[in-house]
Amino acid sequence: QVQVTERGGGLVQAGGSLRLSCTASGRSSFSGFVIGWFRRAPDKEREFVAAISWSLETPYYADSIKARFTISRNSQSTVYLQMNSLEPEDTAIYYCASGREQTNYNNYGYEDAYEWWGQGTQVTVSS
Repeated sequence: QVQVTERGGGLVQAGGSLRLSCTASGRSSFSGFVIGWFRRAPDKEREFVAAISWSLETPYYADSIKARFTISRNSQSTVYLQMNSLEPEDTAIYYCASGREQTNYNNYGYEDAYEWWGQGTQVTVSS
């Protein structure tokens, strides 16, 4: 059973930065897995933000956040989401999720690609 735990949310002013972390557990290796970030803004549906394939370390981003956010991983079991130039529209609960790598990386933008989800961490950007 894989578990993922998010950390790093908080309150930041517009233009500021935050780094979220997602630590995965339950396996000795996450080779063959993908870790993704989604977010749910108030009164909106949950949307894809970014993902990284553990084996290839290849990042995938939603077009809406490209160049402002960077996803990366360390050598153990943690994935980071560095968020720069934050805007009030980035206010949301950010969720980390894990699933198995797929041949069609476009699937990483959909919730169905992920089996295990964290509880989420709140990010609030003030104007």
